[in-house]
Amino acid sequence: MLEEGLTYTSSRVVEEHHLAVNMGSGDLRVLATPSMMALMEEAAMLAVAPHLPEGSTTVGGHIASSHVKPTAHGRQVSATATLIDVDGRRLKFTVKAFDEEGVIGEGEHTRFIVDRAKFMARLG
Repeated sequence: MLEEGLTYTSSRVVEEHHLAVNMGSGDLRVLATPSMMALMEEAAMLAVAPHLPEGSTTVGGHIASSHVKPTAHGRQVSATATLIDVDGRRLKFTVKAFDEEGVIGEGEHTRFIVDRAKFMARLG
């Protein structure tokens, strides 16, 4: 059952493919904002995954986040998502990302519950 307060933390080491210079989002060898936001989305997805009906998943609909501190290659990063609102198929989360020194970004993320087969059939 989906209830407010569900939370999950995803973690990883910043690798080459996570860097801004390699993602095209900047020209520095630091964690790219899209990589940080993907980690936030992963945490939100995994927070609710065990509680969804069979055959369902969630897809991202909106994310808004700050990215206030750079993180170097090889450093550990994590993102925590907490479910704050359930409105039918719409799920709202707060998201916060950290490295070993503290907060690097935070914001809100909206996901939608979808039936996997119906969603993929729309690709035609």
